[in-house]
Amino acid sequence: MNIVRYRTRQSAEPRIGLHDDGTVAELTGVASLAELWTLPLDALRARLIGGPLGERVPLEDVELLPPVDGRTEVWGAGVTYETSREARVEESERSATIYEQVYDAERPELFFKSVGWRAVGTGGDLAIRPDSAVDVPEPELALVVNNLGEIVGYSVCNDMSSRSIEGENPLYLPQAKMFYGACGLGPWVTPVWEVEDPYDLPIEMTIIRDGAQVWHGEASTGRLRRRLDGLVAYLMLGDVHPDGVVLSTGTCLVPPAPFTLAAGDVVEIGIAGVGVLRNPIVRGKPGDSPESIPSLETTLR
Repeated sequence: MNIVRYRTRQSAEPRIGLHDDGTVAELTGVASLAELWTLPLDALRARLIGGPLGERVPLEDVELLPPVDGRTEVWGAGVTYETSREARVEESERSATIYEQVYDAERPELFFKSVGWRAVGTGGDLAIRPDSAVDVPEPELALVVNNLGEIVGYSVCNDMSSRSIEGENPLYLPQAKMFYGACGLGPWVTPVWEVEDPYDLPIEMTIIRDGAQVWHGEASTGRLRRRLDGLVAYLMLGDVHPDGVVLSTGTCLVPPAPFTLAAGDVVEIGIAGVGVLRNPIVRGKPGDSPESIPSLETTLR
């Protein structure tokens, strides 16, 4: 069973439903995912398992939308795997010790990633910044957390990142992480009770260029440095999330330098028991051109 946000060929209005056995059935009376994330975990499970459903349609007849809406935000956790720590140290010659320290610190690195409406679902375009030289996808297990701080589900996140911008200075992290097409999420939400052990999930990422595989990696959430509930506890400690929150838990796969994404690439991320997220890559936002990148003289005026 998976919770899906979707639309049909007959209507552009987003719907909420359940995916099972290759079909999707609408959750009758549920207008948004955000509405579900206001329910305690036990009430959510009872609603999904025993609640009324509409007519089932084949999965291929619907368009899957990013599984986030309303006031639900997407946040990220950084340097939660040794691979991520090594990548941050490699790209940040002048501030490498910052990433080494946060890897072992009690407090995790948490950062805002995206509002819900900016997230991109499976099949949609993700982007690389026009002012960045080295860009990579980051495959991550995403936690779906209700407004009580309970983990209620899992999804797949592509936490797109500019290695060159973050490597210049850690204070540039927001520009390296938050931009048009920076957050891929989907294809759906797998309820927490459907995943036996979130610390033992194989993760794969494949990058395809001109029809050929140019990079492939495999890892596991078993390498995660931190506890999932610990990450959530810190996220909820100083903030409120009335419609719940999505927390991406860090990456265990980073293509080594000097690899960088290019326009036209396709990134496919699979997490066993959760789903597969597949997105083509574009460069910049619509209407961008090389001439639109500001010069140093312009920014110093």
